[in-house]
Amino acid sequence: MSEQATPEVPAQPKNDPAATPRTESHDPAVPAAYSSFMRTGWGDRELDLPAHPVAPWAAKRRERLAAAFAGDRLVLPAGGYKVRANDTDYRFRADTAHAYFSGNQTSDAVLVVEADGSSVLYARPRSSRETDEFFRDRQYGELWAGRRPSMREISDSLGIEVRHVDRLQDDLAAAAPTKTRVLRGASPAVDQMLPGDASLDEDLARVASELRLVKDEWEVGELQAACDATTLGFEDSVREWDNVLRYGERWIEGTFFRRARAMGNDIGYDSIVAGGKHATTLHWIENSGAITPGELVLLDMGVEGHNLYTADVTRTLPVDGTWTARQRELYEVVLAAQQAGIDAVRPGVPFTAAHDAAMTVLAHALDDMGLLPVPAEQALDTDNKVYARWTLHGTSHMLGMDVHDCGQAAPEAYAKGTLAEGMVLTVEPGLYFQEDDLLVPEELRGVGIRIEDDILVTADGQQNLSGSLPRSADEIEGWMAARVPSRD
Repeated sequence: MSEQATPEVPAQPKNDPAATPRTESHDPAVPAAYSSFMRTGWGDRELDLPAHPVAPWAAKRRERLAAAFAGDRLVLPAGGYKVRANDTDYRFRADTAHAYFSGNQTSDAVLVVEADGSSVLYARPRSSRETDEFFRDRQYGELWAGRRPSMREISDSLGIEVRHVDRLQDDLAAAAPTKTRVLRGASPAVDQMLPGDASLDEDLARVASELRLVKDEWEVGELQAACDATTLGFEDSVREWDNVLRYGERWIEGTFFRRARAMGNDIGYDSIVAGGKHATTLHWIENSGAITPGELVLLDMGVEGHNLYTADVTRTLPVDGTWTARQRELYEVVLAAQQAGIDAVRPGVPFTAAHDAAMTVLAHALDDMGLLPVPAEQALDTDNKVYARWTLHGTSHMLGMDVHDCGQAAPEAYAKGTLAEGMVLTVEPGLYFQEDDLLVPEELRGVGIRIEDDILVTADGQQNLSGSLPRSADEIEGWMAARVPSRD
């Protein structure tokens, strides 16, 4: 199924870090005898790396990308490790565009789509046993960081020609002069290697985003799996409510992370676990507060699947498992706004249709509460928008491999564009009453409510990919009652 990988050679490339393994000052010395002994007596074994289901989809994506820039060379790096603190790195996560067009998730790789439309993946494979890298290097060494796949294994899995990444610079220099576009920001080394034209590179980033706007069948399946795992993570959290009450927001964050790691790659973004007044901070990720009976807790969480597609779901729950009359009233206002937004999603409507529908409901509700300084219709005018004091954010964003997907697409293709079948977006209106807002009744201060679901645009409307998680006030009470541990 794959092209032939370039044979691996044990010779040390001139800029291979194996020549100077990454070590630390506290590492023991390695005498020549120890080094020589470590390079002998090892058997060979292959990794079990089957053909990846993304391979045929990625090949079609590269064809579309090459067609968009016919005659140009396109360079898309995966990126490398990022320092967390001192000599420890974050877990590696490949750049989204690189993974989308190649399927590769190994670090330091670079996808090159040549001017003739052919593609080569330059990758860092596992080191041979003829260097010290495999037992000394903390970043790439097999005995430190795990066994990396060989070039042949990557090639067979992804169906693409693979060469050693240390050949990249020489191969690019040896090729016939051609216009080269680079996806900037993922790899400082590649950025330095290929200084270029900012406008050319910006076009590549734009098109790479726009080609991801419409999801293919495989992607929709990945997003559905991420939503299903996310539902289980919410259920896990409620089933541990006794510990939630004891340890607070941190417990929900940790519980959900366990599900994300068990069924996926990671969390798609830092979980927002916002009890009480913390819910009025839109991106509350400190998650250090208490979960207090009588209050609400806003949970905005999403599992990132093994192939990097993420869910993005929000529910606001009554900590006691039942709503007070006022909590229910406010919740049902936000739910009505969200349902209006979801109902507005269909092919051919503006991207803003869901936002406009949801804001209409919220503005009229705020007017009914006596909070607006002008009538609702005047507040909804784009030159006014005073209602946004209590709604704050947009209702939708695209969703995919990034939680805020396709962010470099042109406004005409995204924010000012129209929806098309296969797009996936969130619908997530909210009401937020800050604790120091003197324009609202005291009983509302410090209350935040958001409801969010992941919506697939279908041929005749929409499908809620996260709809298995209950939304109505009554459903949430029943769902919590069936899962919260008994306190008898």
